Amino acid sequence: MSRPFVLGLTGSIGMGKSATAAMFRARGVPVHDADACVHALYGPGGAAAAAIGEAFPGTLGPDGAVDRAALRQAVLGHPEHLRRLEALVHPLVGRARDAFLATHAAAPLVVLDVPLLFETGGERNCDAVAVVTAPPEVQRARVLARPGMTEEAFAQILAKQMPDTEKRRRADYLIETDRGFPHAEAQVEAVIAAAEAKRAG
Repeated sequence: MSRPFVLGLTGSIGMGKSATAAMFRARGVPVHDADACVHALYGPGGAAAAAIGEAFPGTLGPDGAVDRAALRQAVLGHPEHLRRLEALVHPLVGRARDAFLATHAAAPLVVLDVPLLFETGGERNCDAVAVVTAPPEVQRARVLARPGMTEEAFAQILAKQMPDTEKRRRADYLIETDRGFPHAEAQVEAVIAAAEAKRAG
């Protein structure tokens, strides 16, 4: 295999996915952060901002960035608006992902860090998927400790995400973050070794 082994990294809210992505980066593995990509697309001068402002009047702030709260209101309860938004944004996200893969074509392993990987069918772009996980009570405590987080908001977020049990079932690798950093780091190193061995094989 002359191209990199593409590992999808995903996990529900509060599972420790961002910390796990940082562990891959610390070991020299290129990581594409889908959330950061969307943030840039929505920001001032971002490739998606003007198109979103045109499609949904009143959703841009004074700096030209997308006002996410206004955009949420514009698509809330309007499935056709959400489909229109996705039709604008998804191709741009795909192009950014492809550019990342082209940039790191010589790397043995790359990571696509995508929160809603399974929910959007993104696993089709990956050779394997690692799911970051923790018990429900640990997840709940972590999320509710975040500033401004409420039980209601947590419930709404969970409703949009595939249950952790299903993600675990679909995973090629599991990274458990409730047993301390050394344990998670050892699992990350094991995933890197397994992925590189598969690529070499």
